[in-house]
Amino acid sequence: MASPLPTRKKSVDLGSGEVRVSRIRRDPPPPEKPKELRHPDVVNRSAVAIGVLVFALAIVVILIAFSIFSGYNMTPRQVTLHV
Repeated sequence: MASPLPTRKKSVDLGSGEVRVSRIRRDPPPPEKPKELRHPDVVNRSAVAIGVLVFALAIVVILIAFSIFSGYNMTPRQVTLHV
């Protein structure tokens, strides 16, 4: 059988009852960055404005698509008015 390799560390005596304290020095955690506080009304206003614009754009796109599908041409030279 092979003999175990010698180690350079000293063995630890766990029966001595001596409490060992860690000697690692640790830096305190960095302070937290202050967060920008925004008023809820400002957030709600921008959300409502974006929602209204998206909804209006969707209605315009649907109307244009329906008019193209139904055959309506928006050029004025093909529209004749009879008075």
